[in-house]
Amino acid sequence: MVSEPVRLLHFADVHIGMENYGTVDPATGASSRVMDFLRRLTEIVEYAEQNDADLAIFAGDAFKSSNPNPTYQREFARRIKRLAGQCPVVLLVGNHDIPAVSQRASSVEIFHTLAVDHVTVGRSDEIHLIETKRGPVQVATVPYPVRQRLLADVNNRGLNLGDLDMLLREQVGVLLRDMASQIDTSIPAVLTGHFTVQGAQLGSERGIMLGRDVAVTVGTLADPAWDYVALGHIHHFQDLNPGQQPPIVYAGSIERIDFGEESSPKGFCWVNLERGATSYQFVELAARPFVTIKVDARDAHRDPTQAVLKAIHKRDLKDAVVRVLIATSPETDTLINQREVETALSDAAFIAAIQREVDYPVRARLGVDRPEGLAPAELLERYLVSKDTSPERLALLKEYAEMLFAEAAPGLD
Repeated sequence: MVSEPVRLLHFADVHIGMENYGTVDPATGASSRVMDFLRRLTEIVEYAEQNDADLAIFAGDAFKSSNPNPTYQREFARRIKRLAGQCPVVLLVGNHDIPAVSQRASSVEIFHTLAVDHVTVGRSDEIHLIETKRGPVQVATVPYPVRQRLLADVNNRGLNLGDLDMLLREQVGVLLRDMASQIDTSIPAVLTGHFTVQGAQLGSERGIMLGRDVAVTVGTLADPAWDYVALGHIHHFQDLNPGQQPPIVYAGSIERIDFGEESSPKGFCWVNLERGATSYQFVELAARPFVTIKVDARDAHRDPTQAVLKAIHKRDLKDAVVRVLIATSPETDTLINQREVETALSDAAFIAAIQREVDYPVRARLGVDRPEGLAPAELLERYLVSKDTSPERLALLKEYAEMLFAEAAPGLD
């Protein structure tokens, strides 16, 4: 029996290899965004050391892809080895760790192959007994649900996609209930999985997921067999069973992927794990800020540039990835000084976009929003129709107009 809570560190979705909105880091030659993710991982390792962690669970997606370059593999391995020097580490296989060809190894398989001390790779649905400084912990690993693996022994011939989704969800439910039935209730137990839970708030990961996701219900996970459910795959930190046991928690990703995660805090979970009475706190990391500046310059006829600069100067842009969205009119759009706007953004780490959205007034008489895009003959025809020109007169005027257009631009149709 454990006499005091086990200190568990839960993190997920490292995604080393994400290079969007980055520049070349002069010190390393790598993308500045890759260095962001590696720095956050280093900070997690340091926290584990400083707070005497007993167990670390990584809930999947080590890299951007299942085929990371050797430099990324080396840097990830260095930090995991250092973390394993502090406490046992469980590495779960996520969807980004799984190769497209089933016979190939996952991107974290090497830790299992080399039998790295104090590192357990959760590459199958299995319950592991992990010895920690404060006593044993049961860790049930459920890697990303792959259809071929879960439905290999099930007759699914002739089923449509909807039926397959339902069958896969049922199979995952059976799997989770079976694992829960095997738990020794005298020892703390953690379920770690990399999948979607129904009702979870999604973030940018929706755009980078592979294949069709199975959505597990909260009720399936809220089993008293578990003292904590450590999830990965969804990038937004959230507790899907707030105030209840067990906590069902997505730690979220450790860095922002894009502007869809602009307001989402990034970090990991520090857990006091004990039978039936687990508590935790979310520890926020200093992830690179993403900032969107929206400016309405449609009425700033005298000096729309100043309207944009005023909006920029209101925000702290130091080391941020920034985009500026400017609503303009056809009159104000040409008056904006692009160079002055770029200069005002000099504190930013990266300018993702200076995007102008020109609000063209609807030309109701012509029945089109953008008459500038019409050919002369089309424009004339719409004008004559708007003047209620008779069909006979319209045909005659169009004939004369075509002759005039031909004379004005000889050799052109």
